Amino acid sequence: MQQEGRGSSPGRAHLAKAETQVKILVPANQSMVALLGERDELLKLVESAFDSEILVRGNEITISGARAEAERVAQLFEELLALMERGQALTPSAVGETIELIKGETLKPSEVLGDIVLARGGKTIAPRTAGQKRYVDAIRRSTLTFAIGPAGTGKSYLAVATAIKALQDRDVSRIILTRPAIEAGERLGFLPGTLYEKIDPYMKPLYDALYEMTDAEALPRLMERGTVEVAPLAYMRGRTLNDSFIILDEAQNTSPEQMKMFLTRLGFGSKAVVNGDVTQTDLGPGQRSGLVEVAGILKGIDGIEFIHLGARDVVRHKIVQDIVEAYRLHTEEKAQSGE
Repeated sequence: MQQEGRGSSPGRAHLAKAETQVKILVPANQSMVALLGERDELLKLVESAFDSEILVRGNEITISGARAEAERVAQLFEELLALMERGQALTPSAVGETIELIKGETLKPSEVLGDIVLARGGKTIAPRTAGQKRYVDAIRRSTLTFAIGPAGTGKSYLAVATAIKALQDRDVSRIILTRPAIEAGERLGFLPGTLYEKIDPYMKPLYDALYEMTDAEALPRLMERGTVEVAPLAYMRGRTLNDSFIILDEAQNTSPEQMKMFLTRLGFGSKAVVNGDVTQTDLGPGQRSGLVEVAGILKGIDGIEFIHLGARDVVRHKIVQDIVEAYRLHTEEKAQSGE
């Protein structure tokens, strides 16, 4: 990256903001079409996101503008090239996420989007926000990880991907996915059908993630052997879970007693992830959420981490981020007014 500065004379009182020219030479082994998009659709995304002039000649990109802005755009192109070097195809979604990460001034986009959690059949699963990257890193290094945040932040999806990777690497011998079947009061014995037929409506999000990340034909065999187990939280009582990767989903719907029961199931060689959205509890009036209470109880214990995800980590349609943020502000305003 080459940089040239130009601006008005420093002796003038009405000094204009200094401008910088930054030049990037794209390596010959990288396609300009892959970088800029068909009919420059990716370049147009970058131009609309920054207040800099971008000129492309051959394999040279020249960025002109205020120093900080030009350098940020240059960093963006370098990060996109780094992703291409890792074999990742650039899409409007990937470029948009990279722009958000660059503007957030946190982790490098290539460190986030390039951190492949699981690869299967040409498809890769990786964090897509800085918060998701912190979440994945916490799962890898901690025995017990709590992820608290709204829907769409990848809490369950990334936990399942990390669990499957751990199983593939033989770090664990089985995966256990569980969640409270709150709508049925967990009195599943009164429902018709087999266990899996009874719990299917409550476990469907976890099944969906499993089917997406594993061979559809292999998954039933894994479940028959007990290598992968999907069960309601009530079925965890009285068990000790060794050498397992355990995921508790929708944990905001646990009572404090259920949360304690689940956490004390953890055995040797096991790892657990607890996910939930404390703003979306389905518990009855006056019932306390075990997920709300647990943070104060377990604070400061080695091997336990709490990761909080927010609107910036929602990877669905942009409007969903805005909706989540609007509800967050509304809740804060109500709390401040004493409603």
